[in-house]
Amino acid sequence: MTAVVTVAPAREPVTLADAHAHLRLSHTHEDALLERLITAARTEVERLTGRALITQSWRQYIDEMPAERIIRLPVAPIRQVDALTLFASDGTAHVLPPERYVTDLASNPARLRVRAGLEPPRRELNGIEVDMTAGYGDQPADVPAGLRTAILMLMGFWYERRSLVEDGAISGFLPHGFAGALSPYKVLKI
Repeated sequence: MTAVVTVAPAREPVTLADAHAHLRLSHTHEDALLERLITAARTEVERLTGRALITQSWRQYIDEMPAERIIRLPVAPIRQVDALTLFASDGTAHVLPPERYVTDLASNPARLRVRAGLEPPRRELNGIEVDMTAGYGDQPADVPAGLRTAILMLMGFWYERRSLVEDGAISGFLPHGFAGALSPYKVLKI
């Protein structure tokens, strides 16, 4: 199983003003750096938690239908399943109508179950594609405060430690307490 972002989030869950306030910066000559650090920190928070923060589109590729016909979705929160596509050996795509599967978006991880009676895909690899929309919403305020705080923690840590060497030793990449701040938000791996 492989999952990729097909449409990236349109904005970040932490604004430049949030970063300035967190770092107590009054100048703007490093704003380009701050924006890159915010994006990098959001990406790391999403990777570590298995969550999409701001609305984005994903595609999951699966080789064959699981025996129980339950497909676990790779990211949370899932707002909706946009399409479930099965591929024949000749590459012909068959988009299943929503009444042919049922979704459980409240589970951790979210999942869908394909109703019985469907022909399994015949293409050997990536015979199933699931397109979905994930994220808490379109605005920074839609993202839980704990996740936004974790982004600020990490962005600030990286901003203050631009070199990997501190006091003659290689420093860590994550601030103290960061893993604990993320733990309530992690998607379970099954």
